[in-house]
Amino acid sequence: MPRRFSPHRRAVLMVVLGGTLAAGCAAPGNNNAPQPEAAGSSTPLSAAPTCGTDPITINAYFETGFPLPKALTTEFSAQHKNVTWNIREDQFAVITQNAPRVLADDPPDLMRLPQVSELVKNNLLKNLDDYAKVFGWDAWPESQLAQLRLGPGGKTRGEGSLYAMGLNFSMTGVFYNKKLAEKIGMSSPPTTLAELDDAISKAKKEGVTPIAQFNGGATGGLAFPLQGLMAAYGTAGPINDWIFQKPDATIDTPTNLQAAQHLERWIKAGSFWKDVNAVDYATMMSRFIGGDGLFMFNGDWESGNLDKQMPGDVGFFLMPSAQEGGKLAAMSAPLTFGIGAQAKNADCAAFFLNWVASDQKARDIAVEVGGSHPMGPADAHMPPLAQDTVTASTLAAGAKIGEDNGAMDFIANATGAIYAKSWTPQLQKLVGGQQTPEGLLKSVQSDYQSQVEGS
Repeated sequence: MPRRFSPHRRAVLMVVLGGTLAAGCAAPGNNNAPQPEAAGSSTPLSAAPTCGTDPITINAYFETGFPLPKALTTEFSAQHKNVTWNIREDQFAVITQNAPRVLADDPPDLMRLPQVSELVKNNLLKNLDDYAKVFGWDAWPESQLAQLRLGPGGKTRGEGSLYAMGLNFSMTGVFYNKKLAEKIGMSSPPTTLAELDDAISKAKKEGVTPIAQFNGGATGGLAFPLQGLMAAYGTAGPINDWIFQKPDATIDTPTNLQAAQHLERWIKAGSFWKDVNAVDYATMMSRFIGGDGLFMFNGDWESGNLDKQMPGDVGFFLMPSAQEGGKLAAMSAPLTFGIGAQAKNADCAAFFLNWVASDQKARDIAVEVGGSHPMGPADAHMPPLAQDTVTASTLAAGAKIGEDNGAMDFIANATGAIYAKSWTPQLQKLVGGQQTPEGLLKSVQSDYQSQVEGS
């Protein structure tokens, strides 16, 4: 959706495997060490690989509707004329369902990834540790790579070997329509949750849709404002512990209950479209760009698009705290891509991922097209940006999240099935009045425990 966390790259989305590995989908052999030559070689890398000079075709599986990956591949081929791309595209919800089968039966060289734990468990992704060593990725800020590391069997996230890489790293917050903000008398972004509530109430009175959000299909978008509210009432640490499957972690906490209750109040007050449970991501974007919605909880991957579609008319702010002066937190994660364990052109795919983070033109594209901060060294090139753009605002917000140590992964990434099988249906039931905030958290926690214990 997101990388889209996604999480596609829209959620996000940086999101998860829509179901368990299909019956009969046998994983390939446990041969995950990066290989410098043909598949099956276990010789350690002695130097950084390249794409060579002979003609080569990279097979890729990307998320449809997002221009960044294709913009990067086009520039890469312009610089490396022997490399062509065979690109397949699908909606993120389709990728989440297809990922295990595709990686097992016809592994791409490069693939937009949903949640990765089950893919690592079933030996479907290449271990990137050797590439990290020879390319120098281990010298980058560790916060860029932590969410892409997994322990043996994919059990523990945040530590262990590297199994994926980002085309950039993104962050979520709240976009707002400046013209509609002026209509309701909002002269500056809210700095507390109470101020945000006040703006939502004024929008409703003025006949303006307060919040443009999607919640249809298998990837419910109300998880975005819910996690923002969790951060407003609590802190990032316990949420990350739950996502990373730390012992005794739970999503059913007093502060998260406050967040779910707050979301329910927004629902009952008519803050979302009446048909929010039927709205998909693309429809949400179309309506917001068309002027239907004051606020939208979404990620900086839309910054470049909004600067183009609504130049000068969109602002961005981080979800404010429930407390005056409270520290801020936001979903912040890489736009996740991986290399199939049995990929035929793994070295060239890894070379491309390193080029994305190190080449000046590639970094320009990551910011100007993707709207997010590139991966790579902290002092690497950054393109100049006009300060009145949404992209400039989202990059500045990312720096604030770093200062407050407020980066969170997406709650949809806790297990492979938690987004499609638990968060989404429970949030849809909450909208329909068939679930309570208390029941929502207890149901998700029960599903989480079953999935973690059964993995």
